[in-house]
Amino acid sequence: MTRDDALALDAHDPLAPLREQFALPPGTIYLDGNSLGVLPRATPARVAEVVTGEWGTGLIGSWNQAGWITLPQRVGDKIARLVGAAPGELVAADSTSVNLYKVLAAALAIVRADAPQRTRIVSERSNFPTDLYIAESLAAERGFELLLVDTPEAIPAALDERCAVLMLTHVNYRTGRLHDMAALTRAAHAAGALAVWDLAHSAGAVPVDLNAAEADFAIGCGYKFLNGGPGAPAFVWAHRRHAGRFAQPLSGWMGHAAPFEFTPGYRPAPGIVRYLCGTPAILALAALECGVDTVLAAESFGGMAALRAKSLALTRLFANELRVRCPQLVQVSPESDAERGSQVCLAPRDEPELAYATVQALIARGVVGDFRAPDILRFGFTPLYLRHVDAYDAAVQLAEVLERGEWRRPEFNRRQAVT
Repeated sequence: MTRDDALALDAHDPLAPLREQFALPPGTIYLDGNSLGVLPRATPARVAEVVTGEWGTGLIGSWNQAGWITLPQRVGDKIARLVGAAPGELVAADSTSVNLYKVLAAALAIVRADAPQRTRIVSERSNFPTDLYIAESLAAERGFELLLVDTPEAIPAALDERCAVLMLTHVNYRTGRLHDMAALTRAAHAAGALAVWDLAHSAGAVPVDLNAAEADFAIGCGYKFLNGGPGAPAFVWAHRRHAGRFAQPLSGWMGHAAPFEFTPGYRPAPGIVRYLCGTPAILALAALECGVDTVLAAESFGGMAALRAKSLALTRLFANELRVRCPQLVQVSPESDAERGSQVCLAPRDEPELAYATVQALIARGVVGDFRAPDILRFGFTPLYLRHVDAYDAAVQLAEVLERGEWRRPEFNRRQAVT
């Protein structure tokens, strides 16, 4: 492909108007939306309105007049449209780690009540560490075993009579591998286990249909492809067959059936509302709502199917260019469209130290990706604001960094706290 070819694709891109929703820094090709989404133009004004108007003028009355008290449910209903959940089934709250603790604890309680002989949580060794840490602590606390498989192909064999819960991230953070949620959920159910899904790298990036897949529980992140801002609230979903069965372990007052009755005993709210815990973070939820709205804006242009088609075109273009231009790198993310999320992951063929420094050298050129230990160069593609020419130019810049040996410069080899 030539650069003119990429520009021609952009000229005929039906999703191109969606880019105007974002405040993109000039001269930056941002390939890190799978770690932190770009600022929506609507967010500063909306947050300022909440601060100066709803808080500054309305004060405590805004819990009622401005609807703060139901904001977790209202934002949750918007996210539900992106992940195949029904209204009233999903709430925005807390962090991904906290929500995973809630749903995994609930799933283990259900299994223990129904099939106490099942004592294993099954996951991937390459799953995101926070998920594994939460699972490890719950397993130790509640008398379960955490079994980690080394490849996706090994998952079905681990779903035996000992398996209680299959816990997976829909799109693997290191490899970009997209699991078949429906097939693996069916396999878990056939084995008598429950399926818990982390949608951190798929919500807003790839089509998700939790109800169609018959998933049991799901959690996800608000600050990646949902563009909610750094540390944005996460979200939590439970299938209706489970939502009212157990009280999740973080039984805070917002999950109470009547929090303003101020009774000493805990009585869980019906359905998904019981998965709330403490007081909602209103400023963060307001920002998250703006971010979710940027994804919902794609509904007028073909929705998640159109976003997915463009995402695949962008990742394919980038990977194809690198295959020709960068023999020093090997593609870690799947080549098959059906198995690839919205990211391209690479690793050095010979020099592992190249990975971190190359990402830093690219950032200095205005091409922002990230590094994941021990040797992964990771590039996320958000079709809402990325163009085909961005994918092309990023590949050219990466090739130049490698050809010129820029990654060897000392300033690019100094590790920072966040990589």
